[in-house]
Amino acid sequence: MKIKEGIQAPDFTLEGHDGKTYTLSDLKGKKVFLYFYPKDNTPGCTCEAETLRDAIAEFKKAKAHVFGISADSLASHKKFAEKLNLPFPLLSDSEKKVVTLYGVWGKKKMMGREYMGIKRMSFLIGTDGVVLRVYEDVKPKEHASEVVLDLKKK
Repeated sequence: MKIKEGIQAPDFTLEGHDGKTYTLSDLKGKKVFLYFYPKDNTPGCTCEAETLRDAIAEFKKAKAHVFGISADSLASHKKFAEKLNLPFPLLSDSEKKVVTLYGVWGKKKMMGREYMGIKRMSFLIGTDGVVLRVYEDVKPKEHASEVVLDLKKK
């Protein structure tokens, strides 16, 4: 399924590295930024998480909740979040249900090799649960500032 701007964001429930369970529909009335990333402790994913961490005051000012989602285990997420001092939950989708639901699980290429994995994509969801913006081809270093600019417009 391909998620488009203007549609209701698909609901899901996932556990976070902080031991809490999060359900998207429980966050109605709040802006939500979901960022899907391939793997904990890899260079691009570390860079993206750090830039989002460093911009968290801007997200809070815009009253937007940030969630990172990958297929890594909760134990891996916990270590990654603690190592980087992340102020937002990392949600584990080890069964790959949500990454499939959001259309971020698919064929990838690296150095001529094809494999299945999580595409680096993000979704900005409005207070009514409708997708405001879909970010494809995310550049880890610039992504946080791009989202912050969008939050100021919305």
